[in-house]
Amino acid sequence: MLYDLLIRNVRTETSATLVDIAVKDGLIADIEPNFRCDAVTQTDAEGALAFGGFVESHIHLDKAGIFSRCRICDGTLAEAVRETARAKKEFTTEDVYDRAAKIVQKAISYGTTSMRTFVEVDPRAGLRSFDAILRLKADYAFAIDIDICAFAQEGLTQEPETFALLDQALSQGADLIGGCPYTDPEPRRHIEMIFELARKYDVDVDFHLDFDLNPSVTNLPAVIEETTRNGWGGRVSIGHVTNLSALSAEAVRDVGAQLSAAGIALTVLPATDLFLNGRSYDKLVPRGVAPAHLLAECGVVTSVATNNVSNPFTPYGDASLMRMANLYANVAQLSRSEDLERVFSMVTSSAAKLMRKSYGLSPGNDATIVLLDCASSTDAVREVARAIAGWKNGKQSFWHGRPKLFRP
Repeated sequence: MLYDLLIRNVRTETSATLVDIAVKDGLIADIEPNFRCDAVTQTDAEGALAFGGFVESHIHLDKAGIFSRCRICDGTLAEAVRETARAKKEFTTEDVYDRAAKIVQKAISYGTTSMRTFVEVDPRAGLRSFDAILRLKADYAFAIDIDICAFAQEGLTQEPETFALLDQALSQGADLIGGCPYTDPEPRRHIEMIFELARKYDVDVDFHLDFDLNPSVTNLPAVIEETTRNGWGGRVSIGHVTNLSALSAEAVRDVGAQLSAAGIALTVLPATDLFLNGRSYDKLVPRGVAPAHLLAECGVVTSVATNNVSNPFTPYGDASLMRMANLYANVAQLSRSEDLERVFSMVTSSAAKLMRKSYGLSPGNDATIVLLDCASSTDAVREVARAIAGWKNGKQSFWHGRPKLFRP
């Protein structure tokens, strides 16, 4: 048989020796050592790590790259919400598309093959940002799968227009619905209204939740209760939940047991959570990053993600999930190989599970393959390994190659 693509001499997370990956009609046809066949295109991976690509489970493409348009004085969450609300009144569809495209291109070049982006729809942004990201999703489908979460950032109960716009976005192709109870004067009702739309369109739910350092004030019980009442277990995820960082390990495990039983996944956003939390402290500043590794031990599906790039929430970033995994490992003070393997899964297979996506290098799966310049997933996190090349459904999507030194 003539194969379309043969990638020779790769390492995988499960193979003890170098193997070859054969691709036919956009699917992985076979994986085995020293595979004898003819192929239209052959690539020698030279021992690079092959995997299914990074999975970005939480990013805001619509408000990326607006830092220069905002005034940052305090570096607080309230200021970030306020400044972004002011800036997005001036967003145009083309403006959003151009800024978001730059981030998507970077993400692809760093090896990201799947992404969930939140897009704010409200009376200030209207559906302009949503229309831009919907077009972007189609334009970059050759390299990355993008799911769009229609998102209420600034509350819901006090703005009936936002509910109507969320409904409209879902009717026009949004993939899921997202809410932010802590910005709403009636957080419990906010949660209920988000689930109303989720039931109407049979879509998943993703909440920004408990973005502070006070575990005594929390909307998590309401989310757990509504998830169970609506039968939405396995279809709900929550992001930030930074107040979990203020709990003891024992108390975190109690929360983990509740989340696991309810079927609620969790995403941590280390760059944003580090930047915005603890602003009132002048020494021993708390990290404010939820201990996802402890929750994962309790059976909670967990992920690490980017959140924002170059805006008041996070005034830096490059859409590299490899860098974000390394940042989380540093913050969580993880060093054992098994812990770093788990962190790698939080930007790959576990993140895909959170998004309910099929994932992995197995015969019959989509030939979505990325090569990293390292020998293992543990090394990838330790070294912030470079992405060398990538293929989406058997078609090459990017190529960096390996660095070359020119000796005198």
